[in-house]
Amino acid sequence: MIKSLKVARDDSWEGVVTDKSRGMLDGSNMYHFVEVRLTGGESVKVRIARRLWKSIEVGDRIVKQPGADPAKG
Repeated sequence: MIKSLKVARDDSWEGVVTDKSRGMLDGSNMYHFVEVRLTGGESVKVRIARRLWKSIEVGDRIVKQPGADPAKG
């Protein structure tokens, strides 16, 4: 089961991208999401910036450090 995770400023996690998606959830803004298999084995779906979304592919590592946005690792 995939859990949706709102990325908080103080969160810290890392994992591997298993899927990419995007959608117009509110009808006017495009949102970009990735599904990530965390190092602990849990799968989460997180919203990320368009620039990062365009630069990563399935299989890439993504890291979220406290105080920073998710980044390609």
